[in-house]
Amino acid sequence: MTKVQIKVNDNGSIRITGDVELLDGAGNPFPAKPAFSLCRCGLSSNMPFCDGAHKGKFQSVVRAPDQPAD
Repeated sequence: MTKVQIKVNDNGSIRITGDVELLDGAGNPFPAKPAFSLCRCGLSSNMPFCDGAHKGKFQSVVRAPDQPAD
């Protein structure tokens, strides 16, 4: 099984790569792709996918918390 990776891009989309199924609220699947980007800003005209409309209009930098040393 392929490892799925979800990356929160700085000032942009959420990028998903790997073998994953994306469903709408009614449980209907979107066409399968090996990689796709989801909109975080709400400005995309191709929801739930990112179309680049965020550029220059959306700022968000998310970082994972530091992990304690073992």
